[in-house]
Formats: sequence, structure tokens, C-alpha cells
Amino acid sequence: MEPSSIPNVTNREFSNVELFQGWLEDGQCPKGTIPIRRAQDIEFDAHHGIPPIAHRKKLNISLDYDYNRGHEYAVVDLRGGNYYGAHASINVWNPATYNGEISIAQIWLASGPRDLLNTIEAGWKRDGYQRTGCYNLDCPGFVQVNHRFVIGSPIKPFSSYKAKQYEIGITIYKNNGNWWLQVQDQVLGYWPHLIFTRLATSATGVSWGGEIYNKGQGGHHTSTQMGSGHFPSEGYGKASYFRNIQYMDYTGRFNDPDQGLVAYATKPSCYSISVANNKNGGYGTHFFFGGPGYSAICPT
Repeated sequence: MEPSSIPNVTNREFSNVELFQGWLEDGQCPKGTIPIRRAQDIEFDAHHGIPPIAHRKKLNISLDYDYNRGHEYAVVDLRGGNYYGAHASINVWNPATYNGEISIAQIWLASGPRDLLNTIEAGWKRDGYQRTGCYNLDCPGFVQVNHRFVIGSPIKPFSSYKAKQYEIGITIYKNNGNWWLQVQDQVLGYWPHLIFTRLATSATGVSWGGEIYNKGQGGHHTSTQMGSGHFPSEGYGKASYFRNIQYMDYTGRFNDPDQGLVAYATKPSCYSISVANNKNGGYGTHFFFGGPGYSAICPT
């Protein structure tokens, strides 16, 4: 299948990043087939210390911290409407992770109460090659249609501190009933509407931002980094960012979330977030986020 149309993302700029994956140097899969990443031996090690990743149980500030114990966020939420897609250009880093923990930067679309929650999530994840949940093509549901892109393969290149910055543009949108995923200008595949209950029609909340999982080992907060591992106050080239965050309305148009956007961080002393708007500078509604984790100001 293919989507009937590709949405026009307002202010979409993919800057200096191409989707490069090393396996393409040796050829590519023929049309009508898809590449599937072969898991490394280390990934088969039993690792059950992290709860399932469908954990955003409420898209508002009143998170159920007991239920989400160990998961920490620095995100912006949009709610109070019906949303048919979301977009962002996400700065790509390679944060340090420890003890089989995870560090994520992604978009969430969600609908439903806690016990019946449906979510669609797309972005990049760093977890030290551990099995920490159900992702990519490991889960039934997502249908890949792109024969050039290996889902779950490393993204290269990634950004460096006070050096060149790289990003990927991720777009999720509703088309002919299905939820399609586009990375840069490549349509990767779709989630069929039949696998959803609450997301069968639209999302009622959208989030953009970062997440880590903290096992709490050693009697102090984890040193697993979020984003670049630096706080938003350091700015471009040092702190990680999302730019041109947008949502799609029922007409198929992408809009800046000028109103109703709520930013929060579960532990600002460990990981924080700072939102801005610069429509004239090509960054649109954007934010810097992240932090180093364990430090003098983030002991527990």
C-alpha cells in the first residue's frame, strides 16, 4: 500500500541529514520486499527490568507517578482537541546509558483512559543493545512498505557537543484510515486502523520530548543521559532540541501548537525543558531538553 497523498508539513526543512544506513553500501532489497535487521546475540540476553514502554498513562501534568515509577520525562503536551498527525525535526545524539536503561527522544500520539490507552510512538532510542520492550518490527501491527530503510538500525551521523548538529524529520499522519510514518522524505509504513480502538479515529493528545528509565541502582539517581546529556540552558550545539513541532487537524493541514501547549519535567534538577517560538528563524515552535542525570543537583 501507499498513502493517497503526502502531507505538506509547514516550514519543513530537513537541513543537512540524509537517511544513511551502512548496509546500503552492499546493495538493497528488491521492490516488494523489506529489509529486516538481524538481532545481535547480546540482544537475546534476558532483560526484564524495565516495564513495557506503553507507559504514558495520562497526557497531562497529573501523571500517576506510582504506575510510572522509574520513567522520567521532559516533554511538551498538547491536548483538548482531536489530532490526526504530528511532526517534528528531532536533534540526533548518542547519549550514555547505564545498567540496561533507556534514553528516548520521540513523538507520542495517544487516546483513551489508562486501562484502554492506545499510543503510537516514533523517534530514536538508545539502550545499549538490550531488549527493553517491544519496538520496531518485533511487535505485530506495523506494516513496513519501504525497501530501503532498516527499522531499528543505527542512525548515522549523530550530533557532537559544540560541533555539527544532525536531525531527522519524523511525521505521523492519518490517511485513508491508517496511521502512516514518514522519516525525512521517506514513507516507511503504516499502523492499520484495525489494530486500534481509541486511536481508530483520532488522537486526543500529542507529546514531544525525552524520556529515560531510572533503575535507581547504587543508592542514587542514574547517570543515564537524556538528549545530549546537557541542560537546555546551554542552547544550540550543546543541548538537544525538537524544532518545528506541529500537529495535523481534520483537514490534513499541519499547524503550530500556539495555544494549549504544556511543558513539564518530572525531575527538573536531573532533566529539564525550555520552550520557545521563532517563526522567522526556521525553527518554529521548538524546545531544548535533557540533562546529565546524576550530579550534585540531581542526587536522587
